[in-house]
Amino acid sequence: MESEKRIYYTPTQAKASKKYLTETVEEFKVRVPKGDKEYYKAIAARSGESLNSFTIRALKYLIEAEKLSL
Repeated sequence: MESEKRIYYTPTQAKASKKYLTETVEEFKVRVPKGDKEYYKAIAARSGESLNSFTIRALKYLIEAEKLSL
């Protein structure tokens, strides 16, 4: 059985990471029907991307393809 490699952060590292993320990124939630998340994750993995990166790229592509802008 393959063991999982876990990364543990010290409380100081966790605090610094949280601070960095709150200052540099925003979050939003995407809701999908049950089971669809795994499908999207598999497609993203086939592209060599995380689900997050794949979703951002897909959104940018759609905005550009449909010539949408503010």
